[in-house]
Amino acid sequence: MIFQLTAPLLDGCVLAVLEQEDAYGYSLTQQIKRQVDISESTLYPILRRLQREGCLSVYDRQFQGRNRRYYAITPTGRDLLDDCRRSWADYTDRVGKILSGGTRDE
Repeated sequence: MIFQLTAPLLDGCVLAVLEQEDAYGYSLTQQIKRQVDISESTLYPILRRLQREGCLSVYDRQFQGRNRRYYAITPTGRDLLDDCRRSWADYTDRVGKILSGGTRDE
């Protein structure tokens, strides 16, 4: 069974990868694709939006005569990632209770 990733979850995934190290778009996509199905066409709008919101900074670096655009997490992005992690833990706890049959008042 495959569960759909919503925009806030994808934001959290992107920020979590960038928390480890700065990355350029293709590399970032490949790292995330190892765990979930995502395309570059999905990722780039997320990167642009997170940049506009101040969660990412961007810089270019030369590689084999071409510029690569690297993304780095900002303090605002770290705050959003912390919020995402808290929300995810709460959400998975609640869903886990339902799936394990623990929906009755205790």
